[in-house]
Amino acid sequence: MEIHIKENRTGFHRFDVLWTPSVLIMDPQGKERVRNEGYLPRVEFQAWIEMSLARLAFVAKKWSEAEERFDGIVRRYPDSGVAAYSVYWRGASRYKKTRDHKDLSAVNGEFKHRYQDSTWAKKASVWGD
Repeated sequence: MEIHIKENRTGFHRFDVLWTPSVLIMDPQGKERVRNEGYLPRVEFQAWIEMSLARLAFVAKKWSEAEERFDGIVRRYPDSGVAAYSVYWRGASRYKKTRDHKDLSAVNGEFKHRYQDSTWAKKASVWGD
């Protein structure tokens, strides 16, 4: 669905859009799962869209699909704004699939080599080494 602010102010406000452009990713039931407000360059936007699809797979408890999607983002867009986020959630997806705590620890080791100053590395720090 596309809503143009000048043509549909009601629809624009229905989704509490605060800034344009805004992209909302919804699950099949119409519940908002991911939101981006403001412009992103083409490559960053592509990485963000792929991250959104990975997030939808995670929410749907499709652990293998989510892990594969997050892994693809890390491989294809390692310098993007969603790369560290994807490392974290790839580990969470793997853990949800295996229930093996070593999968969480492995993520922490990866953060030591890359993205060590990210918020996501700090969040993963409780997972141990």
